[in-house]
Amino acid sequence: MSTYQTPDSKKEEFRKYLEKSGVIDALTKVLVGLYEEPERPPNAVDYIKRYMGAPTGVDVEALRVENEELKKEVAELRATQEEMSQRLREVEEADS
Repeated sequence: MSTYQTPDSKKEEFRKYLEKSGVIDALTKVLVGLYEEPERPPNAVDYIKRYMGAPTGVDVEALRVENEELKKEVAELRATQEEMSQRLREVEEADS
């Protein structure tokens, strides 16, 4: 027989998870900081992101594309380096 969780027990389990992982404390601190600001920031979400350490104004998709391009370039350079090393070994063996 499968166990059935009520919505309340699921909520309680999730709340315990958030508390145990420190999420509730972190959110409380950021909200208290926002409350104690002498002047309310124009964008509360940006304030929270900045307070939590998230970069703002960053195009994540552009960074992903750049990352993929750089990975391809690194792979090509490694292949070229290996090819040049092989050629050098062949030249050194031929000279011996």
